[in-house]
Amino acid sequence: GRTLSQGMSGEDVRQLQIRVSGYPGYQSVLALDGVFGPATKAAVTRFQQAYGLAADGIAGPQTFNKIYALQDNDCTPIHFSYAELNRCNSTWSGGAVSASTAKFNARVVMWKLEALRHALGDVPIYVSSGFRSYACNNAAGGSSTSRHLYGDAADLTGSPSLCTLARQARYHGFREILGPGYPGHSDHTHVANKSSWTWSASSCGI
Repeated sequence: GRTLSQGMSGEDVRQLQIRVSGYPGYQSVLALDGVFGPATKAAVTRFQQAYGLAADGIAGPQTFNKIYALQDNDCTPIHFSYAELNRCNSTWSGGAVSASTAKFNARVVMWKLEALRHALGDVPIYVSSGFRSYACNNAAGGSSTSRHLYGDAADLTGSPSLCTLARQARYHGFREILGPGYPGHSDHTHVANKSSWTWSASSCGI
């Protein structure tokens, strides 16, 4: 219920950060720490620019109205769903983190994908794999250290080329991008969040 600007802090700031986490800038990740610092202001500004709003880096009624228009009742963005990010099991359990953490991580991924989708002209992006339990990951032949086990990864297909997805994802807060040219990734582009940077899609010049 309050306008949010640089210097403020709180849970409402953290919720804002989640929703603009797809606008951190090239090779950057926005911290979800509930502190409205310069990086959050820059992300809000990019979000506002992307949707033709007054770009002042202050989250007021216009910015929130746009966020609400992009948001479903469960706080996921309108073009992605929990079901799409989890075809493994409905409980989000059995992975490398608690079920609640895996589900939260997936929600953050969805907001980043919403930003990626919009940047590509609002063309559909499909998620062929999201959260996996250890059992699902083993069945899929996934790595034992796969970010899918944490709920913060998505394998993408859709009308943009896989290389277009891989290149554009560099601007939307994904530290791990694997695409065509990387072993086992000829038919999808993988995006994820982790502590270090790994970008590899040699067929795409990445």
